[in-house]
Amino acid sequence: MLFKVRALQNNTKVVLQIEAASAALAAADARRQGCNVLNLSPVRGFSAGNLFTEKFPLNHFSRDMHAMLEGGLSLVEALEVLAEKENKPKAKATLTDVLQHIHQGESFSAAISHFPENFPAFYVATLKASEQTGNLMEALSRFIAYDEQVDQLRKKIQTASIYPLILLSIGTLVVLFLLGYVTPKFAAIYADNLENLPWASRALVATGQFIEHNTLIVMMALLAAAGGMSALLLVANLRAHLIRLIWQLPTVGEFLNLFHLTRFYRTTGMLLNGGIPAVTALEMSSEQLHFQLREQLDDAMRNVREGRALSESMAHAGLTTPVAYRMLLVAEKSGKMGEMMERIATFHEGETARAIDWFTRLFEPLLMIFIGLLIGLVVVLLYLPIFELAGSLQ
Repeated sequence: MLFKVRALQNNTKVVLQIEAASAALAAADARRQGCNVLNLSPVRGFSAGNLFTEKFPLNHFSRDMHAMLEGGLSLVEALEVLAEKENKPKAKATLTDVLQHIHQGESFSAAISHFPENFPAFYVATLKASEQTGNLMEALSRFIAYDEQVDQLRKKIQTASIYPLILLSIGTLVVLFLLGYVTPKFAAIYADNLENLPWASRALVATGQFIEHNTLIVMMALLAAAGGMSALLLVANLRAHLIRLIWQLPTVGEFLNLFHLTRFYRTTGMLLNGGIPAVTALEMSSEQLHFQLREQLDDAMRNVREGRALSESMAHAGLTTPVAYRMLLVAEKSGKMGEMMERIATFHEGETARAIDWFTRLFEPLLMIFIGLLIGLVVVLLYLPIFELAGSLQ
């Protein structure tokens, strides 16, 4: 469920949108991000404006900053150049405000922390840790590499879903063409002998005639149904309920769990390599977990604070896989927890890629078979009376 949180962060009023199972968990998540919650309310329904909300280009910003700092520009000069060349009004305003905070004496990490909707908490923490060592460029490089890995995984999932959607859309259009154009032509042939047709053929002919005579109504009904389904998916309560049902599916739920854990390990590893303490890194990485897993993470962090080993705490909370647990044990002995977290993420990204490839190879043929059977059924029902007439003549 989505909650709108009004809070104070560094004496600045901010508005956050947090997905959580309950209001209490949403408030806890906001406090993890260093916010004092003033007001919290569930987001009901949706706003069309939210579909076109301008998103701050954090990846491009980090790349440009790294390039300019590497080229010898100072931090302020680099920000001034980025603010001047930015075309998006909200992003330009954000960079201008960041510059104002820096001119007032704040550090770079403190300045961007006033804008949590644009700069995630783990991003701010990474830059804050780099300021203590004086290596801002390394922190930016680390984030760019992290973002590339996460984006690569996200693109694989998006690419795997495009072809099935195209195939389903084309199949639907072909079936509608057969029903709305071809079937009425056969209805004219069978007009004098309609009562003697098999019941399935009569139903098909009746459906085709209805579509032909009410084409506009049918098209509007289909568009309304598609729009209604999209609107329902944007309603927070219904979307949360649907997500819970999806997570309960055996194979799909395991895949989603692995996908979120992979992002979580990748983010935690980046923060640990940046010098962030373990518990703080876990707290900041909680944004990468689905809200159903955040309660389990709270249990793990509680155990770590009580002195239990990280590997044991994570395993007890159900936030490890057999491979991840073994690698965490090794990391505790070697002391290279951040590096091992990133290796765990890399390993599971390979598993995720193989799962996506397997799903694509299996689902696409099944979808083609289903569409082919549906089209074949329509054709057979249209020609069935002709086959019966030919049989009777013989």
